[in-house]
Amino acid sequence: MSTPLMQRQSPRTRLVVAAVVVTAGAAVSAGLGHTSLLGVALAVGALLCEAAFSLLAIPLLPRLGAVRVSAYSAVASVPLLLVAGLLVQGSASLRVPTAGESVALLYMATVVTAFAFFCWYSSLPQLGPEKAGLFSGFIPIGALASSVLLGTGRPGLVEVLGIAVVVAGLLVGM
Repeated sequence: MSTPLMQRQSPRTRLVVAAVVVTAGAAVSAGLGHTSLLGVALAVGALLCEAAFSLLAIPLLPRLGAVRVSAYSAVASVPLLLVAGLLVQGSASLRVPTAGESVALLYMATVVTAFAFFCWYSSLPQLGPEKAGLFSGFIPIGALASSVLLGTGRPGLVEVLGIAVVVAGLLVGM
């Protein structure tokens, strides 16, 4: 049985334009020109993972639902992160976390992972992957807002303009 989400179709011009605008705004809001080659490589990697994250889930959502897809995604990440931790830090990655780290891990596991996965996978069928993907432009904006809330950064005019461009791209896409 084929659902509208699983049918192949050409991307709509309006959504391609919106994606370009959102990407440009995200680059500006993240400090275009103030990064390293490693930073660009990591950002491209994150973008590719974000696209795969959605595109791989689309055929599973009608059968499994948002809760199961979210749970399976989280469970699948555990062995991957364990291997990555062992490769990068060796046995030091297996130490017992401090109390503060435990609170941060609990927050990351519940709010940032489980709740965010559920929200993402619940909205994906309604929005479609093209429109949902536009919201990735909020990632650097969220990072910028977090740096302000934590007192580690202050946005300048360029970053604020970048945020305005992201919002404009979202308005074009929606």
